[in-house]
Amino acid sequence: MTAALLALSPRARALAQSADAAAPANDNPVVAITTSKGRITVELWPEDAPGTVANFLHYVDTGFYDDTIFHRVIEGILIQGGGLTPELSRKIAGPPIKIESKNGLLNVRGTIAMARGDDKDSATSEFYINLQDNPEFDATLKGYGYTVFGRVIDGMQAADRIGKVQPSRRGRHADIPILPVFVETIRRSEPERTP
Repeated sequence: MTAALLALSPRARALAQSADAAAPANDNPVVAITTSKGRITVELWPEDAPGTVANFLHYVDTGFYDDTIFHRVIEGILIQGGGLTPELSRKIAGPPIKIESKNGLLNVRGTIAMARGDDKDSATSEFYINLQDNPEFDATLKGYGYTVFGRVIDGMQAADRIGKVQPSRRGRHADIPILPVFVETIRRSEPERTP
């Protein structure tokens, strides 16, 4: 099935993939997100979103994501992290990157995408994982959407556990978990290879 997926367009590949358990499609980079609710392993797609993947890996390689939190949880929809400390202080991120959302990849369950502000080119470090298909986040003729740049290949159960944490409002932050969910580390990981 993996060879068949590689022959598909990026859009068809994103639609055809399951986030519950899958091997990386090729030599794509893989990262392990270690959280207080379990480990989430993500395959990144540099061929489809080269600038976004390079930006994300820069933050991974510099330890930027260590000891941050998932600061936005919308049950059954998405979990978002990569920008705030447990004290809700914003980490100082690098410069924003150009959006790559019109790459044919969709915000389907198990994909990872970059969060951004109103400006289409405002993404820096924050990312989210889709807990369901979220077509309203996809690029269209009328809007830019959000850049999908990878998929969960193991640990979607941990993402779902995070997505069930009760949210609250604290200050200007809505949908923040009452009990913090920590991103302990994000590190590059070697994908498991089948003989």
